[in-house]
Amino acid sequence: MSSFIVMDIVREALKYEDTIHFEIGQPDLNPSIKVKQSLQKALDENKFSYTQSLGLLELREKIVKHYKKTYNVDIDTSRVLLTPGTSGAFLVAYTLSLKYKQKLGLSDPSYPCYKNFAYILDIDPVFMNISEKNNYQLHVQDLEKHKIDALQISSPANPTGNIYEKDNLEQLVQYCSKNKIAFISDELYHGLVYEKEAKSALEFSSDVFVINGFSKYYCMPGLRLGWIIVPKHLSRKAEIIAQNLFICPPTLSQYAALEAFDYEYLDYIKDTFKERRDYLFKELNDIFTIDAKPDGAFYLWANISKYSNDSFAFAKELLENIHLASTPGMDFGTNHTNSYLRFAYTRDIKHMKEGISRLKKYLRNRP
Repeated sequence: MSSFIVMDIVREALKYEDTIHFEIGQPDLNPSIKVKQSLQKALDENKFSYTQSLGLLELREKIVKHYKKTYNVDIDTSRVLLTPGTSGAFLVAYTLSLKYKQKLGLSDPSYPCYKNFAYILDIDPVFMNISEKNNYQLHVQDLEKHKIDALQISSPANPTGNIYEKDNLEQLVQYCSKNKIAFISDELYHGLVYEKEAKSALEFSSDVFVINGFSKYYCMPGLRLGWIIVPKHLSRKAEIIAQNLFICPPTLSQYAALEAFDYEYLDYIKDTFKERRDYLFKELNDIFTIDAKPDGAFYLWANISKYSNDSFAFAKELLENIHLASTPGMDFGTNHTNSYLRFAYTRDIKHMKEGISRLKKYLRNRP
């Protein structure tokens, strides 16, 4: 199992009081005040017991309404399973869809925990390269070159911020259905989408696994609450797996999340991150090469090859010399990732401006 290098950077960055943080994908914005009020109410009412393994029915009903409102898809509440973060959802999805030594298709680059969960479960990850040449998306022709039993995509994606186009997403879902390949869609950054429209895999099939959670768009990372929507015939199996893995999701987090779907406030969250994206894209594009302006999430995938082809060494150099923390591209795979850093725009523009100022000055005078 490979290490998660960004966490080493995070730990090292804490040594400096004036660190500029571009390294971690954690929003600095608070959730809706209604979330805090709902949490306080649960505390006052001593809601400390287990819930059912699927999670609170009231919250699952709100998730169902969210999918109807946002994607115009109808989902039965029995298909919705609340989990301890999306990490719990990935474990459920992989356990349901893959057996020992079966093959999970992943893009390279992609979120490192996907492959690490596969290794933990003795599943074999199969990596398929993506780049600016294919708009950082897998396509059917990529799948045709490999024997896989399940496919995992993310849209918007970490680390690139790209969105799978509607036609491509539909073709991938149809290909997987036809070839009996489980389709797993990580949609954690839905909502944090700027000009384009992010489609859910559920719009094209009910026989897919869709994962989302409250950490990013809803600004509740420390409450560790995610969800997975499973095919209806696997609902009971999903519940049994959840019972054995984690009994139930965090109770207080579920009560807080009852008020997370505050759409007026969520518009403010999206607008704030869009403003930050526009600022950081403009500034970093003058320093590095940005292959594609991110359509969503809150990351920029920056090609640093004019300065270094060792992303870890370069990230360490920036941290030690100007106290600027970023994530080495090598965290996300092996497909030219040593030529990239990931910058997260999860701090305000004033904070980022200081980082850009330090970066420009340092690179001008760098030997």
